[in-house]
Amino acid sequence: KNGDCVHVFQTLPDNAVSNYAASLKDKGSLVPALYKVIRENYSDLLEPVCHQLFEFYRSGEPQLQRFTLQFLPELLWSLLSVSAARDPHTSGCIEALLLGIYNLEIVDKDGQSKILSFTVPSLSKPSVYHEPSTFGSMALTEGALSNHGLSRVVYSGPHLQRETFTAQNRFEVLTFLLLCYNAVLSYMTSTSLQSLCQLSSRVCICGYPRQQMRRYKGINARLTVTSEFLVQLITGIHYALCNGEVEVGSKALDDVLYRAQLELFPEALLVGNAIKSSLHGAALKSNNKEGARSIQVEITPTSSRISRNAVTSLSIRGHRWKRHGKTQASGNCHPRPTRYTVHTFSP
Repeated sequence: KNGDCVHVFQTLPDNAVSNYAASLKDKGSLVPALYKVIRENYSDLLEPVCHQLFEFYRSGEPQLQRFTLQFLPELLWSLLSVSAARDPHTSGCIEALLLGIYNLEIVDKDGQSKILSFTVPSLSKPSVYHEPSTFGSMALTEGALSNHGLSRVVYSGPHLQRETFTAQNRFEVLTFLLLCYNAVLSYMTSTSLQSLCQLSSRVCICGYPRQQMRRYKGINARLTVTSEFLVQLITGIHYALCNGEVEVGSKALDDVLYRAQLELFPEALLVGNAIKSSLHGAALKSNNKEGARSIQVEITPTSSRISRNAVTSLSIRGHRWKRHGKTQASGNCHPRPTRYTVHTFSP
């Protein structure tokens, strides 16, 4: 019945695709049924489901693409678990789906390779992560900061098209797919965020002593990971933590940091510990699953006062000195000294 529901998509005219995409969220039994099919690697429905999900993504309709991406964590786990079990024949359709999404995302609408750019925040300009005023105690003036405030742009790409998964390119492709998933995190359902956290824990603890602590009885083989892959997992976990998935998100973050320590991955340790420190003492509510979604960021209140430590000889030159008193009348051999008042700044 659910298969017939999604199969209708192929017969729709172009002007009806948007309405059909919007109606998918009202089919309450559809998403759980698709999760069940993906988790059963030997299901006869897995191949037609993967084919239909790829048709959704290839349509270019944003709602249909997000509908497919919500299953990405579960698809990644199915692929990795089957690869660890060395039974690749059961994951052929999942590999085709993931490679298809990857090859669609690395090119633009004209078929040219995409080059993604990321601007690194500058200390001299405010961002959601910091305010320049917080560095006043370091005697950094606006002029000094501007000398070091050149924006740095990091580029990613072009990415090569892939026709099959190999040991060398597997995590390169999976990391890029997680990047696409994280770009639409605000549209993901609670079920999808929970699946992401479960994926993170399983990938990081399988084959290690913590697997017995977590009482996970899945595969026992150790899965190879990369630092970039863990960083993308942490990004999604951070969002899940701030939007209702506190328990499963906290376990996932601890498990990723546990694996990053074992592998000595500095990037994952830096990002993970920074998020853990920012969440320490924060009022995370486990029932905050409805309404607007966001990530909690601590913002320092702005102040009009200037710290004394931030006043240097360079900054003093820009202030006017008020002159009080008048010079003595001409003819006086000893004119009265002129008094000046230098304006100081309260700490």
